[in-house]
Amino acid sequence: MFMPTKTLESAEKGPYQIMKAGIHPEYKKATVTCICGSVFETRSTIGDLKLEICSNCHPFFTGRQKLVDTAGRVERYQKRYSAKSSPATSS
Repeated sequence: MFMPTKTLESAEKGPYQIMKAGIHPEYKKATVTCICGSVFETRSTIGDLKLEICSNCHPFFTGRQKLVDTAGRVERYQKRYSAKSSPATSS
């Protein structure tokens, strides 16, 4: 069982372990911007963030399928594998 060596007592929230000074990064406000236009504010150690996909435009959260085709790869795949027929059984 973990027992903190130094604690602060708060009547509302209970004991807390005191963080060591000078070893933690600065935790500051950050603005998160997605390419879909969604902007929200959070906190981060690295500052402002730019995303390609967020929960407002991700298919898992929206339920919409969004197919991103880069340089005709889907058509090339479909053309390549639709031309091949299924293996024929010989009698």
